[in-house]
Amino acid sequence: MADSPNALTFRALQLVNEQRSLYGLRYHDHERYRKHCANRTHRIRSTLKVTHGRGREFKKPPIVPQDKIQDGHLQLLLFQAERAWSYAQELLSLAALPTNDSKASALRHNATGRFRRAVHWATQLLSQCQALYDAGRLGAAHVLEMTTYTLILNGRFLRYRDDYEDALIQLSVARVILDELAERAETSRDQALATYFADEIGPEIRHCAHQLGHAKAYDVDNIVREQSAQHCAQIVDGYDTLIQKLRNEVGADSGDNQRKLRPLLWEGEPVPVRNPELVDVLVKVQEGEVKLKEESTEVSTPPQPNQEKKKRRPAKGGKSKRGVAAYDNILLALSDAEDVARKLVEAQNASGSSSGSSAPGVRDVHFVHIFIVYHLLARRIQRDSLLVSTILAQSAQASRRPPGSKTVPSKSQKEAVDARIYPAVVKLFDTILQSLNQMRTLSIVDESPDLAAAVDSRVSFTNARRCRYLALAYVPVKRYGEALTLLQRSNIHLREVRSVLSTIDTDPIMNGDPAFFPLTGEDLDQLDKELIEDSNRLKNDWFAYNGGSLSVDNKEYKKPLFFDIALNYVQLDMDRLQERAGKPSQPAVLAPAPMRATEESPADKRPVTKAKVEEIQRPETPEPGAPAKGGLSTLLGGWWGRR
Repeated sequence: MADSPNALTFRALQLVNEQRSLYGLRYHDHERYRKHCANRTHRIRSTLKVTHGRGREFKKPPIVPQDKIQDGHLQLLLFQAERAWSYAQELLSLAALPTNDSKASALRHNATGRFRRAVHWATQLLSQCQALYDAGRLGAAHVLEMTTYTLILNGRFLRYRDDYEDALIQLSVARVILDELAERAETSRDQALATYFADEIGPEIRHCAHQLGHAKAYDVDNIVREQSAQHCAQIVDGYDTLIQKLRNEVGADSGDNQRKLRPLLWEGEPVPVRNPELVDVLVKVQEGEVKLKEESTEVSTPPQPNQEKKKRRPAKGGKSKRGVAAYDNILLALSDAEDVARKLVEAQNASGSSSGSSAPGVRDVHFVHIFIVYHLLARRIQRDSLLVSTILAQSAQASRRPPGSKTVPSKSQKEAVDARIYPAVVKLFDTILQSLNQMRTLSIVDESPDLAAAVDSRVSFTNARRCRYLALAYVPVKRYGEALTLLQRSNIHLREVRSVLSTIDTDPIMNGDPAFFPLTGEDLDQLDKELIEDSNRLKNDWFAYNGGSLSVDNKEYKKPLFFDIALNYVQLDMDRLQERAGKPSQPAVLAPAPMRATEESPADKRPVTKAKVEEIQRPETPEPGAPAKGGLSTLLGGWWGRR
């Protein structure tokens, strides 16, 4: 940086990129950007009090001394150059319309004048920046950025005038300076900024080389090396000194790497981030990942006994709440990153241009957008899985509450809790399935067979768990038939998981970054065991409720015919049944024989009634004898009353 106490900070490329992205040039709306530059110029003039007077009287502003120059004076010249350049581009786009064929020549002439004016303002600004650098008020990096801006603007003007040779020289020198700025950048945003402008002028260099008849016009890097080796010192005054000063400045400030973006990898290959806007949001994402890892480590590490004595008792569910909050922070950062990447993709599709990278096969902004969406869905699945495990753990803890506690839930309260828990768990599984299905449609997942199979296995496993908890939600309302049907469907999904996992050797989800959905054979065996236990329990409950009837109301349930009468005629071996049931057989206790009615006690002298006597002295019913006759006569005799 500059050594003077009155040092200035003027980032020409950063300011231009921000203003162009915010005010219309992302969608090539030059008219909107020109109007913004005009308004910004007027505001800066009013702030600095360098207006041209009022009304029709023109008043030339005074020359500002060098020691009185502020950042606003440099920005004024920059926005004047941007305004003239944007106006030139607007006029050229109007001249290309078929409706303006009659005045196309005049429009192109006016565009040339505005283009020349933009180069004039940029050259004047560069002269002021060099004077400030000599005075020690401006750093070498700022002068190099302004030099690059001027070279790019002048090179485009020369290419518009069909002066391809000079345009190739100007653009090649600008590309070399941008590569040096990207290599010596202090932050990832500065590196992406230099890379963005280098990618922007790459196609223009290739076009100039093609017009000049170069055999390898596609090799932009080689052409840049050839042109820069001959003309760098001629085009830029004090080029070697500026580069050496830049390296010294970066070496002195290289200790702060907090805003550095760590390399992003996909399948072992780097994911390029060539846009400054994406760098800012991705740095926030990585900061959220660091906090998430710290939170996970804190939750998994057991507390020290000597440290916990001085602390308060943690709140109920505090660890799970902190974990969910950490996931919410990273999901917010990923949502912002996805929004920025989506806008960049839309702008690129609207303009009809391809990626500005000069190297073939480099992953473009479309790939970066899909990469961010994949990580967003992965983190969302992790958050929902954490919520599911937290809800189930709290439910299990409530059911294992000791019987001596003051708040023992009754049976009706427990059923009410289950009725609320299982639909909530099913809803979370629905969101997990939605994220997995959306992930399956991504191109980076579809292009990898192992990853696609891994995602399909997670979809089937989640469907199996969802069917199980949906079946448990039917139990409080006594819908056992539907519950058992869902358990059977869960078994089908479980078999699908085993079939899909058998086709892949390594699981890319468990071995990737992030490993968001671990799935092992033990998990499948545990779920299979739970399904078997639930099925047996529900069958027993269903039979005990209404005998296995499809009717929900057990009032309509009737016992089978002769269910109770059969016990009067069939002698059951209770000892054998007790032995098979695993219970000790009990000896039979003989009841005392009842006394005969005729043996009355001498103390009872009450007279016996006539009805009682008849009941006691009634003769026994004789056994039916064998019929003497048979055949048709016996049958007809029974009808006519004859014996």
